[in-house]
Amino acid sequence: MSGPVLVPLEFREPPEGAEVAATAFRDRLRTRRSVRDFSERPVSRETIQALVAAAASAPSGANKQPWRFVAVSDPALKREIRLAAEAEERLFYEKRASAEWLRDLAPLGTDPSKPFLERAPWLLVLFKCMKDDRPDRTSDLVYYVNESVGIAAGFLIAAIHHAGLATLTHTPSPMAFLQRLLRRPEHERAFLLLPVGYPSSDARVPVIARKSLDEVLVFDRPKADEPGARETETPR
Repeated sequence: MSGPVLVPLEFREPPEGAEVAATAFRDRLRTRRSVRDFSERPVSRETIQALVAAAASAPSGANKQPWRFVAVSDPALKREIRLAAEAEERLFYEKRASAEWLRDLAPLGTDPSKPFLERAPWLLVLFKCMKDDRPDRTSDLVYYVNESVGIAAGFLIAAIHHAGLATLTHTPSPMAFLQRLLRRPEHERAFLLLPVGYPSSDARVPVIARKSLDEVLVFDRPKADEPGARETETPR
């Protein structure tokens, strides 16, 4: 077996330095919110192509790139997707969701009605591919599919916000109806549904709070006598 073909890395440092660039990116992403009120203002096909290209640059297990993006703008098809999604959502709110889950959702004001699935100019459906279907594949196998597709989804959400657009991570469960309505092959499984567009002029979002950095970031590991430290046995 021949070895990998290696080329020089193309790497550019931001002229302002890593800390300034990281802080600016943080401040930009802090303004991102999930939006359910969309304008009918159009978004170009070229914009969608650029957003998906950014998402598809994500790393993946063994570079298998186990994702497929389906962009939907046809009003009739968006209507079909909305009706199917709302049918699943009604079952969720009426039968599937636990009382605790519904209590956790209450501050967000969500319900089975999903008009944004028709109003947003685009729906982006992200599918995870359970096999490699490229003609030049070395094998059909794919690796770390959920992790790989999850990273691509994060890239996509950040790219949408960077472009000055809004989105919402919509995950009706189950999502098999998307495979059927979009006529995708059996090995493609719906992972995430994202309406994409400009927020409406009267868009409203719920008041929420993010965890503080101290709650989500740990440097190295706590000392043995610090709160939260887990006792471990010394290797023998």
